[in-house]
Amino acid sequence: MEQRIGSSSQPLEGAGFDPAFIPGLTSPVSGEAEDAGPGDAKPEEAVEEAGADEPTPTAEEPDDAGEEEASDGPVFEASDRRAKFVADHQGVRLSLDDQACEFRWDEIGAVETETPRFGKRFTITVHTPDRRWYPIEIEATSRSRFAEWDEQLDAVMDKYFEDETPETKEEEPAESD
Repeated sequence: MEQRIGSSSQPLEGAGFDPAFIPGLTSPVSGEAEDAGPGDAKPEEAVEEAGADEPTPTAEEPDDAGEEEASDGPVFEASDRRAKFVADHQGVRLSLDDQACEFRWDEIGAVETETPRFGKRFTITVHTPDRRWYPIEIEATSRSRFAEWDEQLDAVMDKYFEDETPETKEEEPAESD
């Protein structure tokens, strides 16, 4: 009796494995690359080369002068290679890798910080009034940064965060003699 070595299944064909299987789904391969000489440039490359000389606007350049005036107050920013936390006059912004979320000050119920007993990960949790919370961990360069970050965040919270329930002062009853 003969036994085959290896798999007896054949490779699958179809659009799930090869998008070119369906005509028109991908653009046809053209022979321009082979015909082009060393001095010839494709139209896409010419556009890229022409645009390289023009300055492109960056996010660091302020577009609005009014935005600078409003940001005179304290700003807290902590970040590492993956995560970033920013608290300023607009609210709180969290980002982790390619995910980001933003909260205005009226959308925040509480902001909590936590320092680990060991390690260098500083945890900031944003709590919303609808009982959701959004934690983010930021790796500090040293544990001494934790106290500095706490002070900076407290300054921002004192300036911008307002508790929605105003405290009513209870009047002390006058003592009668």
